[in-house]
Amino acid sequence: MDDLIQKAAADLAQAKMVSALTGAGASIESGIPPFRGKGGLWEKYDPMEVAHIDSFIQDPVKVWNLLIKDMKDIVDQAQPNDCHKGLARLEELGKLQTIITQNIDGLHQMAGNTDVIEFHGTFAWQRCMECNTHIETRRVDISEIPPHCQCGGILRPNAVFFGELIPQEALWRSRQVATDSDVMLVIGTSAVVQPAALMPVVAKESGATVIEINPESTVLTNDISDYLIKGPAGDTINRIMANLDALL
Repeated sequence: MDDLIQKAAADLAQAKMVSALTGAGASIESGIPPFRGKGGLWEKYDPMEVAHIDSFIQDPVKVWNLLIKDMKDIVDQAQPNDCHKGLARLEELGKLQTIITQNIDGLHQMAGNTDVIEFHGTFAWQRCMECNTHIETRRVDISEIPPHCQCGGILRPNAVFFGELIPQEALWRSRQVATDSDVMLVIGTSAVVQPAALMPVVAKESGATVIEINPESTVLTNDISDYLIKGPAGDTINRIMANLDALL
């Protein structure tokens, strides 16, 4: 494992254009529950009932009460963990240019990263379904459910519900970033949700070194990743950054 940590640091030290694809495993240490897998929200709720746009339009009170209100409490209290902070430090060093994230918590930006492509939108902001005004989730008053904008419109997370399309700009920019990268970090994602899972494939086909950081092997491990560093995201990034600092 130490050899792989040192190898990752060396690859980053030599890289000109580094990107990162992050999933739920990057935010678990901040108290953000995953949606899929063991202990995920979809074990507790039927996503078609609480996370489909048709369900929200039909009964926003129900969706807010079952899912969004609790998620707001979690996001309001969440703080960046060592993974987020390490990636922000990697940007400060002039190595990391862009993060492509499947997460909707806004923690990469809170940590200090400046170019974050939010593939599935963000829960850190709500937007009005009438006038499209954006309001930071932490500032939304939920004494009334669903909360309303000053114009009277219902507020909804500025995230992608089931039944909605991935923003075209996010998809286009992600493919471009993956194509231009010479190193891509893949952190805390099972890489089964498309089209986000395609980005490491695009990077690999474009000649990038793909470094996977996950507790377990994924569908990327054997054919796409150059190597897998098994472990939690925060500790692994800390160890890589300690080695990288010694090389720069």
